[in-house]
Amino acid sequence: MVDHLANTEINSQRIAAVENCFGASGQPLALPGRVLLGEGILTKECRKKPKPRIFFLLNDILVYGSIITNKRKYNSQHIIPLEDVTLETLPDTLQMKNRWLIKTSKKSFVVSAASLTERKEWISHLEECIKHLLTKTGRQPCREPAAPWIPDKATDICMRCTQTKFSTLTRRHHCRTTEWLHLSLYTKRRHTCTFCCLQTCLMSALKSKVTNWLGH
Repeated sequence: MVDHLANTEINSQRIAAVENCFGASGQPLALPGRVLLGEGILTKECRKKPKPRIFFLLNDILVYGSIITNKRKYNSQHIIPLEDVTLETLPDTLQMKNRWLIKTSKKSFVVSAASLTERKEWISHLEECIKHLLTKTGRQPCREPAAPWIPDKATDICMRCTQTKFSTLTRRHHCRTTEWLHLSLYTKRRHTCTFCCLQTCLMSALKSKVTNWLGH
């Protein structure tokens, strides 16, 4: 069905319409063999609070962005190669129901659908596209996905020392490696906490020693 639609005029028009919705801020999406399979609004778990985002599923990428108006005007376009995606269903919370985790090597995040049926449909279509791409390319699924972003309201206490409470003066920071919320004193370079920096340095030193040992 996908191959049959790939070079049709209606598919080209649908992809062009998506490009127009993002305007000049978006990237071109039309490519030979690319097919727009569906679209919908999902709730994405963001730093401050869950927010609605528009999602477009194509046979090789997942595109999403912020909604400016309901008259199909979007910005902040993000493009995720489906080859890099793995999925994980999550239990409901008081704030979000019908949740699942979209995991990639660069960024992982939680989304939720309006109903359980809608979640099943999204996951089913995504998994079908991912399976087809991995079979076609011979690649392996992503084995080291990025840690999902932890919302600010997830905890009022530093996740490193587990004692100090956040406040106006004691601000929270996100570690870009673990996404844990911690005190500013634990932040080192590029928003990565000192613990992760130390671990990276130790692993690098160990790798260097092993390489030198094997070279002798």
